[in-house]
Amino acid sequence: MLAVHIKRTVILAPALGTVLLTPVSGHAWQSEKQMSDMPGMSVNSAGHACDDMSGMGGMSVMGESMAAMMNHMCITPMRAKQPGDEEKAKAVVAEVKAAIEKYKDYKKALADGYQIANPKLEQPQYHFNNEANVRLAESKFDPAKPSSLLYRRTPTQRYKLEGVMFTDRVDAPEEELNQRIPLSVARWHEHTNFCAAPANKVKEYHGDHPKFGMFGSIHTKEACEAEGGTFFPVMFTWMIHVFPYEDNMKDVFSMNDDAAHVH
Repeated sequence: MLAVHIKRTVILAPALGTVLLTPVSGHAWQSEKQMSDMPGMSVNSAGHACDDMSGMGGMSVMGESMAAMMNHMCITPMRAKQPGDEEKAKAVVAEVKAAIEKYKDYKKALADGYQIANPKLEQPQYHFNNEANVRLAESKFDPAKPSSLLYRRTPTQRYKLEGVMFTDRVDAPEEELNQRIPLSVARWHEHTNFCAAPANKVKEYHGDHPKFGMFGSIHTKEACEAEGGTFFPVMFTWMIHVFPYEDNMKDVFSMNDDAAHVH
């Protein structure tokens, strides 16, 4: 996994065991390309319809760390709310909250197959990843089996549970994401336009102005190859964070991981 420094804060990419680095198929490109003509919308290099966060106050929506990845993010457009959407989302949150109650003791998460990503590195948010759940998520959505548990360190606890992360396969269509958690209530995101540094330039993942990686200035295939890097249109799967201990739906599905969602 790559660690990069943004304003002296170490941010890690979630260390999913079944990382997918492949671009989506041509069929997916054709089915979503029409979205690029809609106001405030674009199609990324993987062929996914993405919301243009730059015109929406991306920092306030995502938080500093996520906003720093704006050139490397595809975020699902917000849909108009349909009857039953909010009730469905609330039901998912209730199921999540009940299922993870026991994991307030992080040792029980470890016993159930969750593994801490980069445990020796100080992080603002720790992902406890479950590879079996990641594989399951490629074909089925089970709110009781999140791909990752999200923890923070607090002055009184080594790991304090704050939420979960769900994933879906890298080429999942927008409608499938909507069926899992309605897109009128929450936004799924995917990390994109990743330029892997050549061996002699790995130091350029780091610093206040990194060139490579998910915070890097390089975000096109042409620029990446010009620097000798390897370009991946999509890095990791579709994902969404859920913070069930928050009081309102906006904060439950917040994209601001810099804020502590612990209570």
